[in-house]
Amino acid sequence: MEEKVTISQIGVKYGLITGLLLVVYNLALFMTGLFTNDKLGWVAYVILILMVYLAHTGFKKGGDGYMTLGQGLSVGMLVVAIGGILNVLFSYTYMKFVDNTIIEQILEAARVKLEEKGLDDDQIDQAMSISAKMMTPEMMLIFGILGMLIIGFIIVLIVSLFTKQKNPEAQY
Repeated sequence: MEEKVTISQIGVKYGLITGLLLVVYNLALFMTGLFTNDKLGWVAYVILILMVYLAHTGFKKGGDGYMTLGQGLSVGMLVVAIGGILNVLFSYTYMKFVDNTIIEQILEAARVKLEEKGLDDDQIDQAMSISAKMMTPEMMLIFGILGMLIIGFIIVLIVSLFTKQKNPEAQY
């Protein structure tokens, strides 16, 4: 009889793949200077959705073909946690030790957006002062992990609702 895959086996496998994909994608954004483009930031969410879906598919194929909502949430959150933490640690390391001008470039892009909105100089200076205090590599590390887990949970919940498959023979 074949051994069924476990939640942790699938979660770790796809979490590491997700982390690798996100790191490569963010490295490409950093190297090309496109990291301030908001639209390109959505690609990371597409990667997360795809990888959670693939993890769910792998879990069902490696098991009995079924997956409860709870199992989907568990697998998906492992994928998000591992992939997200790897990505955030990479970004922190890159901004802290490789290119410490990234934060300055992000703040400058934020200033331009505020100017485009028509805010006066005092409002812009006040907003930039607050942003500068929050935009340290350490704060970005903390907010990055928290944000990834919160947004990741929402993504995992939605994907799990679509990919769950109840075993008709199971007694619940």
